[in-house]
Amino acid sequence: MTEFAAIPLIDPLQHALREVGYSQMTPVQTASLPAILEGRDVVAQARTGSGKTAAFALGMLSALDATAIRLQGLVLCPTRELADQVSREIRRLARFIPNVKVLTLCGGVSVRPHLASLVHVPHIVVGTPGRILDLIRKKALSLEGIRVLVLDEGDRMLDMGFADDLHGIVDGTPAGRQTLLFSATMPPSIREISRKLQRKPLDITVPGEPDEGTIEQIFFRVEREGKIDALAALLLHHRPDSAVVFCNTRQEVRAVAEELAARQFAVLALHGEMDQRDREEMLVRFANRSCTVLVASDVAARGLDISDLPMVVNFDIAADADTHLHRIGRTGRAGRHGVALSLCLARESNRAEMIERLGEPLRWESLPSPSDNTALAAPFITLAVDAGRTDKLRPGDLLGALTGDAGLPAAAVGKIDVFPTRTYVAIGCEWADKALRRLQGGKIKGRKFRIRRIGNSGNR
Repeated sequence: MTEFAAIPLIDPLQHALREVGYSQMTPVQTASLPAILEGRDVVAQARTGSGKTAAFALGMLSALDATAIRLQGLVLCPTRELADQVSREIRRLARFIPNVKVLTLCGGVSVRPHLASLVHVPHIVVGTPGRILDLIRKKALSLEGIRVLVLDEGDRMLDMGFADDLHGIVDGTPAGRQTLLFSATMPPSIREISRKLQRKPLDITVPGEPDEGTIEQIFFRVEREGKIDALAALLLHHRPDSAVVFCNTRQEVRAVAEELAARQFAVLALHGEMDQRDREEMLVRFANRSCTVLVASDVAARGLDISDLPMVVNFDIAADADTHLHRIGRTGRAGRHGVALSLCLARESNRAEMIERLGEPLRWESLPSPSDNTALAAPFITLAVDAGRTDKLRPGDLLGALTGDAGLPAAAVGKIDVFPTRTYVAIGCEWADKALRRLQGGKIKGRKFRIRRIGNSGNR
């Protein structure tokens, strides 16, 4: 592997890379970054967790003129979750470049706050195609100064029906822009969009990335009436620190989550009908281990920012092989071992055969009998502070209040997530009541904020 220090990046970017602990480039970064920094178009087949976000973020920030107040970089993503994840990574890498403004613009919320934010022109926008096109049509967003356009998870955007929106957006960008296209798979539709939007792109496929071969896949034949029992048995047998259970419909997501909650699992449900606040809070609680099992529809197959997810379970077999790959790609990342379990009804056998045609023969096993039937509890609960970046609240401020005035040991405080107007902190369950009382009765940075507990020990 090549070290980041060996490539021509400006000092603020090298400084940021050292701060976040990035030293060695991943294979996709080694293959793509030199060309990206030269201004070439790139089309790359890259799995989730391969390091592609840092690759295009570094290229975009290298091309940025922070002194020019105009939109210069645009990243299009299929989902809000992925857009939020990409925005966070760009901000982390841009932290030592003065006055860089990164704005996230996604559907599912009122357009008014976005219109207000655009009064102050950002340097970089990350968003979903529908909302971006809406803002262009309202003449609130001009793409005339775009230097770098990124299509992230291109195959999923096409799967979700964004093809026309993509072309409508690209039509408003300069012909001389650099276009970077990243996709987990390379179906003919992606090749076609590359031919239309890119100029002699460098075509990259990185074989044998570290993720390959780190996912242990096991299939189980089940009857319809025994699926929930089978799911519970697998979770109790393997006892993962966290797991995502995928269902094909919203109704199934709700039903499975309710049944697991009734069996005292720390479980949450995520599907496409939720508003942004609920989705955001659920993802935060899952990532900070305030819940153990997340039951999700495929809207959550992309953009889950979990660096070490030990298990995924397909409660329903995916309708197509690409979706199956996207699902199981959430585990076994960055060379870690992951487990992907699939429950297969007799009528889903053709789907299993379709998956088998992608590679090795499927491994079928009998359902285990758990030796420990204690339901999976969550080690943390989540407290929400109604203040965030706009209030100049930083993770260190909250950590200081908890370990200082509130008297908690540092080990009792888990992940802290700071958003523009809210901050979430994971607290060890045994310390939760004390932390809530002390924070509600005290101050953070000399100010009083509303503090509330979210959920009930991870169950919903």
